This record gives sequence, structure tokens and C-alpha cells, in this order.
Amino acid sequence: MKRLVVLSVGLAALTVGVLVAWYTVRQDREFQRLIAAGDAALARDQTYGAIEAFSGALALKRESMLAYLKRGDTYRRRGELESALRDLRQAAALDPSAPRPVELLGDVNAAMARYERSAEHYRAFIDLDDQAPRVYYKLALAYYRSGRAEQAIDPLRQAVALDERFTEAQYLLGLCLRDRADDAAALDALTRAVEINPTFAEARDELADLYERADRRREAIEQLEALAALQPTRAARLVAVGLAYARWGRTDAAILTLGRAAERFPDEPAVYTALGRVWLQDAERRNDRIALGKAIEALQPTATTAAASSSALMLYGRALFLSGDHTAAERLLLQATSRPPVEPAAYRYLADAAERLGHLAEAQDALRRYVALVGENEVEEAVTERLARLALRRRT
Repeated sequence: MKRLVVLSVGLAALTVGVLVAWYTVRQDREFQRLIAAGDAALARDQTYGAIEAFSGALALKRESMLAYLKRGDTYRRRGELESALRDLRQAAALDPSAPRPVELLGDVNAAMARYERSAEHYRAFIDLDDQAPRVYYKLALAYYRSGRAEQAIDPLRQAVALDERFTEAQYLLGLCLRDRADDAAALDALTRAVEINPTFAEARDELADLYERADRRREAIEQLEALAALQPTRAARLVAVGLAYARWGRTDAAILTLGRAAERFPDEPAVYTALGRVWLQDAERRNDRIALGKAIEALQPTATTAAASSSALMLYGRALFLSGDHTAAERLLLQATSRPPVEPAAYRYLADAAERLGHLAEAQDALRRYVALVGENEVEEAVTERLARLALRRRT
């Protein structure tokens, strides 16, 4: 009898064990199926379906770091950042040795502009895995966006040491070194970025600026011309080349370049504004009535439209002033100073027109605004003296 009872109990236990094992295997298979279904949904960019699948997997295994990780990452992709943080924190708590949840926590905090918090997570990742150049770059980017460019330099150097062809890291390193006023090192980093990726427009922009600051005009023009070739549908690129020539006194090259831009982009106002600027500068420099006529011809169609920019109005107003039409000049320059962004010169030109018409209060006010924009320490002595003369004339 006792033997029968023992056998019965043993058989029952065996049956339960088999049932538990079968249920566990079935549960594992269903868990794996749901994870695979979620991955497949993500591959099709069906994030809602992926969340449903990963949530189903979590219903089967509440302590699965993998399911929390995948669902949290999916919430991140959907822009549901608070939900992403919740799941990723749970994933990190379930497996503190796993670097991926920590990296994604950094990504989510960065997307929320919480750069200090994101940097903490990226540093924690590096403590777990110090061979990931992308995370050194993310750490540096978090520092840079929080206004700590100096701190970004060391992680960027780590990133490029691990991957010397990491273009974005070389570029950001160049920006940080530029901000530190280490222009020579910045040039090296930005040059390397362009060598790796010759189509990297942002790096070429920065190189052009640094070369111009160093008065290395040939190299600056090379970068600007390369940008114009890389982005042939952008009028602004050819305009930048033309204006650079003009800044360096190469008026003929500037006019030739901007004339080419006008042929290629006949409906682009910025091209004619730039061309008018160059002709006007040449007219003032040489007191040349022909150049002044060319400036008026280039500026008039753009400056007389309702959508005219402040720059176009300013330049056209100045050209009319030099041609002797002071009333029209004052009217246009008043419009120019009412449409931001306003160049400081617009106020100085307005003062010229107003004073010529005897509008002394308006001239004085315009000059004061000019000084406020330029800065008292930077303004020319002649402007200060002129302000004093205007004040005296108004009192007498």
C-alpha cells in the first residue's frame, strides 16, 4: 500500500514536472516569437506593432532585460521619450553590466536636451566598454552642446584614435579647437575630415572661414569654389565666392562670378543684391558714375518688390543717395531699418540721407543706433565727432 502511494506521488510529480517543462518551453518559444515579430515590425518601420510585440514578450517574462531594452528603444524611435526612459532604466537595472541600455539612456536624455544627464550615461558606458568610438563622440557632442567645448576635446581625440576615419568626430574636434582659438590644430582636424569625405560641406565651410581669418585667401577661395561645385543648385554658394573676391579687392573676379550666378539663377534676389553690393562698393571707392549706374540697375528690380530684404533696400537706398535722389534714399533706408536683420551700415546711410535733407533729429537717432550696434569701442572716431556736431546743430 505504501509502495503504491509512493509510486502515485512520484508519478504525479513527474507529470507536473513534465507539464511545467512543457509550459516553460512553450513560453520560451512564444517569447522568442514575439521578440522576432517585434524586430520584423521595426525592420518595416512599424513601431506600433513592434511595441505590441515587445509588450507581449514582457507579459510572458517580466524580468527580461532584452524586452525592456527593445521596447524602450522603439519608444525612443517614436519620440515617446518618457516611456523610453522608463523602459531603458528598467533594462539597465535588470543588467547593470549591459552597456547598450546605458548608451540609449544617454541618447534619450540628449534628445530631451538634458546634456549633463546624457554625458553621465555616456561616461558610464565608457566605464563598461572603452573601445566604442561612437560613444566617445556622443559624449563630446553632449559636452559641446552644453557649452563645454574644451571638455569635448579629449573624448574626440579618443574617438579618432580608435577610428581615424571617423569624419564627424574630426569635424567636431575642429570646431572645439577653433573655439579654443587653436586655429592651426583646428585646420588639421577639419582638413582630415574633408580628406575622408570630400563632400562634407560643413567642414569645408569652416575651413573657408579659418583660412580667411588667417588671410590665406587662395585656400579660402578653393574651399568656397569646391562648395559651389558640390552644391550647384544653391545660389548662395556662388554668391559667397563672389563676395569673397570683393572683400579682397578682386572686383573683376567678383563681378564675373556673380554675373555667372545671375545667368544660372535668374530668379534669385540674393544674387542681384550681391552684384549690386559689389558695383556699389566699386562706385564709392573710385567715384565711378558708370559703376553706380550698374549698381542701381542690379538692385532696382529686387529692392522695389514687397518682399525686398533689408540688405537690398539698404544698398538701393545708398545708391540713390549717391545719385542725388536723397528723398527716395531716406524713404528706402527707413524701410531697410524696419526689416530685420538690419546691417549696422543701414543706420549710417540713413543718417547721411536724413542730414542732407535737414532732418537732424532723425540723423542723430540713426547714428546713435549705428553706434549701439557696432559698439562704442569699435566705432570710428569720425562718427563720434559727427554725433557731437549734430547735437550742436540741433541746439543752435
